Amino acid sequence: MTHLDAHALSQLQTLAGYAIFLGSYLVFALGKLPGMKIDRPGAAVIGAVLLFALGIVGPADALHSIDFSTLVLLFSMMLIVAHLHLAGFFEWVADLLARRFRPAHLLPMVIVTSGVLSAFFVNDVVCLVMVPFVLGLTRRMRVPPLSFLLALATASNIGSVATVTGNPQNMLIGSASGIGYRDFFWHLAPVAVAGLFVDWGVLHFLFRKEHAEAPPADIPLRHRPFDRRQLRKPLLVIAGVLVGFFLGVAPALIAALGAALMLITRTVEPRKVYDEVDWGLLVFFVGLFIIVGGAEKAGIIGQLLALTRTWNLHRTASFTLVVAALSNLVSNVPAVMLLKSLVPAFPNPHTGWLVLAGASTLAGNLTITGSVANMIVAERARGEVKIRFWDYFRVGLPISLLTLALAGAWLWWIQ
Repeated sequence: MTHLDAHALSQLQTLAGYAIFLGSYLVFALGKLPGMKIDRPGAAVIGAVLLFALGIVGPADALHSIDFSTLVLLFSMMLIVAHLHLAGFFEWVADLLARRFRPAHLLPMVIVTSGVLSAFFVNDVVCLVMVPFVLGLTRRMRVPPLSFLLALATASNIGSVATVTGNPQNMLIGSASGIGYRDFFWHLAPVAVAGLFVDWGVLHFLFRKEHAEAPPADIPLRHRPFDRRQLRKPLLVIAGVLVGFFLGVAPALIAALGAALMLITRTVEPRKVYDEVDWGLLVFFVGLFIIVGGAEKAGIIGQLLALTRTWNLHRTASFTLVVAALSNLVSNVPAVMLLKSLVPAFPNPHTGWLVLAGASTLAGNLTITGSVANMIVAERARGEVKIRFWDYFRVGLPISLLTLALAGAWLWWIQ
C-alpha cells in the first residue's frame, strides 16, 4: 500500500468516525431513531460495532476505553437495590410514612423520601419502584397525583447529586476523577439539601390550590404480605456498604462485596434479582465507552472540544451553562462522557469535576426527557396519569434554573 493510499484510508476512517460519532449522539439526543426501533442502548452498540468493523477501534483499544470500575459499581448497586426491592423495603417505607403523615404533609414527605433514597441508591431504580407507591398514597389520601409524581422525579434528580452512587453520571465522574466518596458528599450534599427545599417551594407554590387536606380513603397500600425479617440482611449489608463508602474503601469494591453477600441466599430466586437489573443501561455504558474512546483515538473529540477553548469553560458559570445545555441536548451520561476530557486541563480540576456532576444532574430537571428518571416516572404512571411536556416543563424550568444557580454559586464560593 502506497503512502497516498494509507493517507486516503486514514481520511476515510476519520470521516467514518465522525459519521458514527455524530449519528450515535443524534440518537442519544432524540431518544430513538425516527422510523426505526433503535433506542439509545441500540445506537451505542451499533456505533461500537461499526467502529470495530471499520478498523477505527481494535480489541485492545476497546478494553482500554471501558471504565470497568464504573460498570462494576453500577451493576453492584443495581443488585443491592434489587434485593431491597424484593424484600419489600420501599413498600415498608411508603406504608410507614402513609400511616404517620396526613395528606398536607404528603408533598414534603415524597420529596424528602425520594431525595434521600436517591442520594444513596441509583435514582433511576428509586423512581422505578417508588411510582406505584406514590400512586397508592395519593389514592389512599384522595389527592390529585400529578404534583407528587413531579415531586418524585425532580427530587430524585436533586437528591442524587449528593453522592457518587446517586446516579450513573456521578459514578462515571467518581471513577474518572478519583474524588473520594466523602469528599464528593461534603461538597455536593449541601446542594442536594438546599435543592430539595427549592423543589418543595416551587411545587408547593404552583400546586397550592390542589393540596387541600382530605381524609384518607380505605384503600390498602401494601400489595403483598410483608415480613420485616426479610429486611434484616439487606439492611445490614447496605449499612456496611455505606460505612465502607464513608471510610474511603473503593466504591466499586465495597459495592461488589455487598452485592456478592446479597447473592448468598436460600430464599431469593436469582432470576428475580437479575430481572430487576437494567441491562439496557449497562449495555449503553459499554457501547458509549467504546464510541467515545474511538472518537478520542481518531482525534474527533479533541477537534470538537477545541471549538470551546475560547469559552472560558474553566470558569464555574460558563462550564455550568455548557454542561446544562449539552445534558439536555444529548442526555446527561453522553454529555459527561464527552466533556470529561476537558476537566483535567482546568486550573482547578477538582471543582471542574464537581461542577460537571452537579450541572449534568440538576439540568435533568429542565424537561421530561432531560433524565432517565423523569421518563421512568412518566412511563410507569401512564396508566393512571398522563404527564405532558408542559406539565413537567412549568415546574422543571424554575427548579432547574434555581438549583443550577445555587450549585454554581456554592461551588464557586468554596473553591
